[in-house]
Formats: sequence, C-alpha cells, structure tokens
Amino acid sequence: MKSIFKSILVLTLIMGYHIHSFAQQATNTGKLSMGKVEPYEMQVTYNKTSHLIFPAAIRYVDLGSEYLIAGKAEDAENVLRIKAAVKDFTEETNFSVITNDGRFYNFNVFYSPNPTSLNYDLLTMQKASDRENGNDVLFEELGNNSPSLAGLLMETIYKKNKRIVKHIGSKSYGIQFLLKGIYVHNGKFYFHTELRNKSNVPFKIDFVNFKVVDKKVAKRTVVQENPLTPLRMYKPLDEIAGNTVEQNVFLLDQFTIADDKVLIIEIFEKNGGRQQTLQVENSDLVHARQINDMHLKIN
Repeated sequence: MKSIFKSILVLTLIMGYHIHSFAQQATNTGKLSMGKVEPYEMQVTYNKTSHLIFPAAIRYVDLGSEYLIAGKAEDAENVLRIKAAVKDFTEETNFSVITNDGRFYNFNVFYSPNPTSLNYDLLTMQKASDRENGNDVLFEELGNNSPSLAGLLMETIYKKNKRIVKHIGSKSYGIQFLLKGIYVHNGKFYFHTELRNKSNVPFKIDFVNFKVVDKKVAKRTVVQENPLTPLRMYKPLDEIAGNTVEQNVFLLDQFTIADDKVLIIEIFEKNGGRQQTLQVENSDLVHARQINDMHLKIN
C-alpha cells in the first residue's frame, strides 16, 4: 500500500512540475510576443528592381534566403535595391535592415510577376509616435543614448534654429560660417552650425573637420593635432546654392580642452579655395547649453 502511495505521490509531483513548466513557458511566450516587431509585407519580381528609401543611412542588411539579392544604391546610403534572384519562388522569405538612427525593420517577402509597387518610402512612416514607441538598436559609439532620441534632439535644435553663440564665425569670399550653438546632453555635444552663401557661385561641401590643436599653431600649418570624428550629423553634406543659407547639427562625444588649446571646425569646398575655419575655446565648451534646460519639445 505504501508502495502504491509513493508511486502516486511521485506521479503527482512529476505532473505538477510539467504543468508548472508549461505555464511558465506560456507566460514567457506571452511576454515575448509583447515585444514582437511587426513585419512589413512586400512583393518582388525577377525582371524588375524594387527600391526602399529609409529615413537614415543603412547600416546592416540580412537576407533570409538565397531567393533575394540586395545592395545599397550607389551614392545613396539610405536607399536599398532588392529583387528576386530566382524566378517564381513560392516560399515566403524575409529580410531585415538596421539604419544609422537605430531603427530596426523587418520585411516578409513574396514573389509576384507584377508587384503592386516597386518603390517604398519609409520616411512617411517615421512619425513621432512611432519613434517614441519604436524599437531602437543601441550602437556602441552612442553609449546609452537612444539613436532615435539623438536624432530627435538634432531635429529640434535644427528646427528651433536659435543663435545662442554670437561670437564665433568666419567670413570670406562671400561665404559666412557660423557656430550658432553648443548643446550638451547625456555625455554628448551637439554643435549647431550655419553656412551662408552670399555669392552667386554654389559652394560644394567637400567635408567638415573637427580637431583640437595648440593655440600657437592654430593659424599656421597644424602639428600635434587631435582629430575628432562626429558620431552623427543631421543633414548630409551637400551643395549650398548661391544666395542661400543652410544649417546643420553635428553630434560628438563630450570633451574638454586645455586653456592652451582650441577646437578648430573647418569646412572645405570641393574643387575650391573658400575654406572657412571656426575657433572654439574651452570656455565655450563648458558653457554649453543643457538640453534639459531648453525644454525641447519633441513632436
């Protein structure tokens, strides 16, 4: 009788363990489903190429199968070309994309001889509510900063377009380069610049350079310079047409400099000599405006 009782007790314990495990698994599955990234659906074909325009530069692409071929468009970091590598495939496949603003996109793909659309503009899908509730991929260079939040802060600075720094600028050959503001948030600097072209000749931007140099050599051939690489910029560097004004925002790691050094910000003209240079003192950096104190409105 005792043997039967023991067998029943063991069986009860085993059943209870499996029921608990199943319930725990079901609970975890439910929690996991709460974080599900809903995929977009699109069609591809063999004889035509589809294009997807993303709100930011493409950083990563993963194709789900050999049924697809894809690549970034030349001279367009935010445009993805994709098409079927095999005619009339019947199985559903997928691909994923991560963009430089930290957004993750997933697509379920079906074959169609005549897709309903060949071009997709994901810019229209990136609304403020979607950004705030969306899925962010954290990049190492941004630390704990959300890429979408950093993008929103740059956008807000750009749209507010306030000049809080009024003593840093350069002007020559009809070109004026201004540092309109320095902002700091969560260990990052936001440099707000403006370029005014008062001439009739377009100013084609080659590159913008940030570096720390000794004050004694700031106006001569630079030695002992420490280059700084922007982590992000709000707008791609482009051409400034004649008699127009353009602004930009650059994101850099927070830093300070010694009193005998200066931060140099240079903008170079492609195939031209109208280079502009700004000098920023350490006192300017330590008086950067805190974004939390600006009451920036993120729409």
